[in-house]
Amino acid sequence: MLINIVLNGKKITREIEPDLLLIDFVRKEGCFSVKRGCETSNCGLCTVFLNDKPVLSCSLLAARADGQQVTTLEGLQEEAAEFGAFIADQGAEQCGFCNPGFIMNALALFRENPEPGEEEIKEYLAGNLCRCSGYEGQLRGILNFLAWKKDKKRGVSL
Repeated sequence: MLINIVLNGKKITREIEPDLLLIDFVRKEGCFSVKRGCETSNCGLCTVFLNDKPVLSCSLLAARADGQQVTTLEGLQEEAAEFGAFIADQGAEQCGFCNPGFIMNALALFRENPEPGEEEIKEYLAGNLCRCSGYEGQLRGILNFLAWKKDKKRGVSL
């Protein structure tokens, strides 16, 4: 079957098998930030944006994305690098395997609510699995990032 997807801003037309998962499609297109972790839609490692909303690409057929816009971390480098530096500063990227999905979901949260509270952050990111850390480093990184953004907006330099 023929599908048309805008992947990271680039229009792509491909012939695919009807049962191809979106995760396999984007990885075939070179988007290796999208990872396979649990095979059960529970870890968040395969998160992509479908029309700017986070979805688990391991549980979505590529055919369902036909005519849609798909964005991976490769398409958000500038935005992701700014936030990712705060996660790295907290030592929360020990092995780095969970970072792409975690960053995708954090960016989705920031877009939905630019000033979330700590409980909202925890709830929103509950579906992200990290086997290396206790999540406290990620939480500190997010809180530091949000404080920095708030100071930047007010014109305060650190």
